[in-house]
Amino acid sequence: MLVLSNNFYFMKRILFSALLFSDLCFSQETDSLDLNKKSDSVKIHVKKERIKMIDDVVITGTIKPVSKSKSPVNVEIYSQKFFQKNPTPSVFEAIAMVNGVQPQLNCSVCNTGDIHINGLEGPYTMILIDGMPIVSSLSTVYGLSGIPNSLIERIEVVKGPASSLYGSEAMGGVINIITKNALTAPKLSVNLMTTTWAENNLDLSTKFNVGKNAASLLSLNYFSFNEKIDQNKDNFTDAALQNRISVFNKWNFKRKENRMASFALRYLYEDRFGGEMQWRKLHRGSDEVYGESIYTNRVEAFGMYQLPLKEQIFTQFSYNYHDQNSFYGKTPYEALQKVAFAQTYWDKKLGNHDFILGLTFKKTFYDDNTPGTLGSDEVTNQPMKSPIFGAFIQDQWEINEKNTVLLGYRFDYDKIHHSVHSPRFAWKFSPNPYHTFRFNFGTGFRVVNLFTEDHAALTGSREVVIQANLKPEKSINGNLNYVWKIPVGDRLVNVDASAFYTYFSNKIVGDFDADPQKIIYDNLNGYGISRGASMNVDFSFSFPLSVNLGVTYLDVYQKFDGETGKSRQLHAPKWSGTYSLTYKFKNNLAIDFTGQFYGSMRLPVLPNDYRPEYSPLYSLANIQVSKSFESGFELYCGVKNLFNFTPKDPLMRLFDPFVYTINHQINNPNQYTFDTTYGYAPMQRIRGFLGVKYNLK
Repeated sequence: MLVLSNNFYFMKRILFSALLFSDLCFSQETDSLDLNKKSDSVKIHVKKERIKMIDDVVITGTIKPVSKSKSPVNVEIYSQKFFQKNPTPSVFEAIAMVNGVQPQLNCSVCNTGDIHINGLEGPYTMILIDGMPIVSSLSTVYGLSGIPNSLIERIEVVKGPASSLYGSEAMGGVINIITKNALTAPKLSVNLMTTTWAENNLDLSTKFNVGKNAASLLSLNYFSFNEKIDQNKDNFTDAALQNRISVFNKWNFKRKENRMASFALRYLYEDRFGGEMQWRKLHRGSDEVYGESIYTNRVEAFGMYQLPLKEQIFTQFSYNYHDQNSFYGKTPYEALQKVAFAQTYWDKKLGNHDFILGLTFKKTFYDDNTPGTLGSDEVTNQPMKSPIFGAFIQDQWEINEKNTVLLGYRFDYDKIHHSVHSPRFAWKFSPNPYHTFRFNFGTGFRVVNLFTEDHAALTGSREVVIQANLKPEKSINGNLNYVWKIPVGDRLVNVDASAFYTYFSNKIVGDFDADPQKIIYDNLNGYGISRGASMNVDFSFSFPLSVNLGVTYLDVYQKFDGETGKSRQLHAPKWSGTYSLTYKFKNNLAIDFTGQFYGSMRLPVLPNDYRPEYSPLYSLANIQVSKSFESGFELYCGVKNLFNFTPKDPLMRLFDPFVYTINHQINNPNQYTFDTTYGYAPMQRIRGFLGVKYNLK
């Protein structure tokens, strides 16, 4: 409590001083940027009886820049301003503001997790940076931290399979993080934030020109949280301690005829810990005091180059190196992953047809000290070396002003799974500017890559059993999207509704129920279904109030051969949603009220578990007050987790984390084991935050 009170007092002093200083030194001006600006927004001029379209450019749906209104693939766009309504130290936390996208904690001790799209687990979500598959496999758990918010231009989200363009892992959807262009980025950008929990985050970026034709963007992210806090009194840290530093450098070049060229490097180091309050560094790897200690070193490189030819031919490449040294209690987990990717594609327009023809190559090296990399003799270490060759073709045919069709096909070859075919079809019908229909059909696949993504297998005390000859997962998906712009006075209500259906075969599932002391991985003897619907509504009133509401319904389950019932997917709430309200005052003061709500979701309980199998309805709400100044400064403060919600009993048998007495018939008749996978929401209670931003254009 002393830490909390001291930090709160510190924040109040900073806020008062900053406001006083700003009012004395800077003149005010209104920030004209709409925080709730949506793509495909429309301004209605009633007197002139015409519509002016403001159209954004999207990349993710078709691999090339295309106006959102003309794209047959539904792509959601979220600007940096959108995520600043609820400032966070990482993309993993920020993405919760997107309806239908759920950052899911996989461990209540070290607080690592992955991102679910429409109820599908993290391995089915592909994370791109500037169109490159940088964050995948092992890094889905640890690589989303440390991407500086100051360098993010926007985030594009595609829900549904995109394997015809991006190959394996893009079964559930794609999240593409678009970074700023060094040629047009601000000269200096600073964002400093602290909380009453003593969480400190710094985002710093600066741009410098090299001659007339090159510019470099250098960005730094530093996050520190070193206070052991245990408000629920279970003797375990409520939030994982972290020391993280990330350095990012991007180069953009001016070339003749606006040809593209860019190159970027990023380095990440993170020291993460969660566990018993008595833990110290000397206890790392011992069985004296339980702790989960994770050291991560990560290097990324990626770029694009357009060939100096009359034809539009592009080459893209990426490489990432991920080294992890960790202990979960006394269990070591050492993993090394190296992923190289290269892609060349030709963009050719013939009449109303826009063709893309491409070749890809991806090679993954992965090694760890788990059964996942054992040879067939179950003794010899056998690192995974998985080269995948791919070729794809796409035709976007603009039939007329109202109809656009996209046809795509991809062929991949893997030495283990051999040939994989991924067709794709999309159709957009827009009879007028107020109504747009989109229908998409496609297939997805994912090659076997187990331990790199399943953190649950590493925490707790369960034995992992992997069945032999796992087959690649496949999916068939269809979704229908409808965008309706409803005139209300001189403004529009924007309604974006979607319905989707996905059928999985050969789905790899972890059986937590058959044996309480084991997790058994095997291809599902049956099939999996993910279906549901979502809706987003946003409206800006004539007075300075903007509202954005989203709701998603999910029915995600597995059905086993020979059984009549179905098993609901873990951590997939039937109902969820997002809300965002922004009110702007005339004195450059703005108030943002944001949050998410989650309905009942199935949880990984143990046999005879005293904890409920389904979570309650809950909401994570935040409020922020911000004030901008003509000089480029902005002050903001607020409260996170306004309703003060935290899960109950996230840890099982926490007094015996090393499982010394699991078989004691008197003290443990139900054979409960230490388990960290039950938690479904952060354990951080209500807390304040304070920050300052500065941008020099």
